[in-house]
Amino acid sequence: MKASDLLVAALEREGVEHVFGLPGEEMEDLLFSLRDSEVTFVPVRHEQGAAFMADVYGRLTGEAGVCLSTLGPGATNLLTGVADAHLDKSPLVAITAQGGLERLHQESHQAIDVVDMFEPVTKWNTQIDAPDIIHESVRKAFKLAEHEKPGATHLELPENVAAEETLMEPLAVRERVESAAPNAHALDRMKELLKNAQRPIIITGNGAVRTQAAEQLRELVSVTDLPVVSTYMGKGAVSDAERHSLMTLGSGAQKEATSAIDEADLVLTVGYDIAEHDPADWGHGNADIVHVDSEPAEVYEAYSPEVEVVADIGQTLQELVDWCREAGLSFDTDWYTDYRERIVTDVDREPGSDPPFTVRDVLPVLRDAMAPEDVLISDVGSHKMAIAQSFPTYEPNTCIISNGLASMGIAVPGGLAADLAVDANVVAATGDGGFLMNAAEIETATRSGCGYTIIVFNDDNYGLISEKQRDHTGESFGNQLTNPDLVAFAESFGIDGYRPESGPDLQEVLRSAVGDDMALIEVPVE
Repeated sequence: MKASDLLVAALEREGVEHVFGLPGEEMEDLLFSLRDSEVTFVPVRHEQGAAFMADVYGRLTGEAGVCLSTLGPGATNLLTGVADAHLDKSPLVAITAQGGLERLHQESHQAIDVVDMFEPVTKWNTQIDAPDIIHESVRKAFKLAEHEKPGATHLELPENVAAEETLMEPLAVRERVESAAPNAHALDRMKELLKNAQRPIIITGNGAVRTQAAEQLRELVSVTDLPVVSTYMGKGAVSDAERHSLMTLGSGAQKEATSAIDEADLVLTVGYDIAEHDPADWGHGNADIVHVDSEPAEVYEAYSPEVEVVADIGQTLQELVDWCREAGLSFDTDWYTDYRERIVTDVDREPGSDPPFTVRDVLPVLRDAMAPEDVLISDVGSHKMAIAQSFPTYEPNTCIISNGLASMGIAVPGGLAADLAVDANVVAATGDGGFLMNAAEIETATRSGCGYTIIVFNDDNYGLISEKQRDHTGESFGNQLTNPDLVAFAESFGIDGYRPESGPDLQEVLRSAVGDDMALIEVPVE
């Protein structure tokens, strides 16, 4: 078969259903191979949007999302979303076209070294310089992208190679390689520290959600009455409706969650990466740290675990659950109950009667309009901090926050991917800055038959940067924006647009708009 047909057949063998991308001249063979396949090609309006779609799709499904671009500017546009997947540990396979091999030895139109450019933001990447290595290259790209800890991989397909013939066939997809069982000595050391602690606390990170260890984590919390604080990417591993939840790092008007960590005498981190949240910011007094993850902890003065249990997270937690139950080990809850009550009081707010609102005032209304299994995709900005700290989350993978690379512009394309990936309502929450970075993907969503709700918190400003500047200097500069009429903008795409004029209007709009149809809600905020 033609080499491009083999590559697409290999994608089919991997179970790929969607490829998000922007067409280009050098990928002509690959595009027609996709046309004749069972894979749906989703043409996007910008390559960054394609990469964000693959990023969020991979994070929600655990199966590598696939994005596609042409050479040169197409590949450079793809890079940010690939880097986001890399730091957020989302399985993603990026495919970029390239000019023919016969012209790459010299300066050439649109030709840059894409493989070297992608190397720092991928687990592995390669140029497919011969048709007979396609079957192995695709299998390796997916195996590495999806293996714990997952991330991004990249394949470059030169134009002349795509058109050549090959006799190879796609390789079989095998069961994923499982993480090892926990080491007995490390388990014993962890148990000893836990047995001698008076005020232990759990910090749960992205890994607890990503490895589907929430069931074991919830059982551990139920058996022991341990309090839990989540990173922004660990939200939902333990339901925020549970009395053990202190929500996320920084939650509470006085950052009660961080204060609880500081008071603890043992910190058990579960699936935590320091790229999610700098441990120097949450502090842990003189408490010992136990690190439970599939990889060893990063070497860092502010995070130096006493014990590292490097193994399958769920299996490690189940071992701990069984031991705690057998030993009758549980802990006093009095020391953290007040923290929990103050956090809940701070989260439960009512919006003002007239705009501009605050993001934190809007979140309880949004929470009421969404079912526990509905998915919220947060963009990056001041609203992200409010969502991370004040949006109760009840199930794993239902509040998607980019916090490794923390890329603006992810929400609108991410909402499209989420709508394809899950059988639930989807809300994409963004600021006016991040929204207009990839707002054109609304057209992609409507053309693809997707339906989700976009909330734009509009303050005509890069608000988070202004806030940080004022904290540092007492003034801000370079952040003021002007925006189009966002309701009219939404309607120009053929979707409903709303701008609530009061608190009751906000409640009614959110209740009616969150659902299966595309809609945009502009929320003026201060």
